[in-house]
Amino acid sequence: MNRKKILGSHVKRLLSGVSDHGKRHLSEVETDLLQTNLLLEEAIEKLSRNFMAIHEAVDAQQATIRLLLDGGTPSAEDKANLAAMNGQVGTYVNAAITSMQFQDMTSQLIDRTLKRVTGLREFLATLGAHGAEMDPDSDSEQMVELLGKVSMALAIQSLELRNVLRKAVSQKHLESGDIELF
Repeated sequence: MNRKKILGSHVKRLLSGVSDHGKRHLSEVETDLLQTNLLLEEAIEKLSRNFMAIHEAVDAQQATIRLLLDGGTPSAEDKANLAAMNGQVGTYVNAAITSMQFQDMTSQLIDRTLKRVTGLREFLATLGAHGAEMDPDSDSEQMVELLGKVSMALAIQSLELRNVLRKAVSQKHLESGDIELF
């Protein structure tokens, strides 16, 4: 085999290999991100159950409050429960809101990451398609021309991906920012 054929064969193998390998790994990343999203949905379901538990605890307090309003005397245990519950309910509500804010931010990041993975997979598919076009018998001029086409196509896809991936999450810390609950 002469030098040109060896070069063409190596470039073709390289482009196709990078494409196949990258697509396979990005598909796995995409699957992991989808699973992460399912886990976050489960976490939100747990938050909902915790809100219901808070509601039940407040309901339990209402019995003692009704007793007081009716002129009754609460037991020492009722008094201790009322005092402790006031702080606990506030803490639970704050933690739940923070967790909901975290879920929202995480969902936005996952969505952006999925767009990036899809774009990168398309990027690699373009690389593989151009690699498949390469003939190992091509002369240096043909290879240079094809590699120029590959570079241009990949640059265009890269710009398109960058435009799709505008900054989705601007908040840097969980403690700051606003969320809309309903």
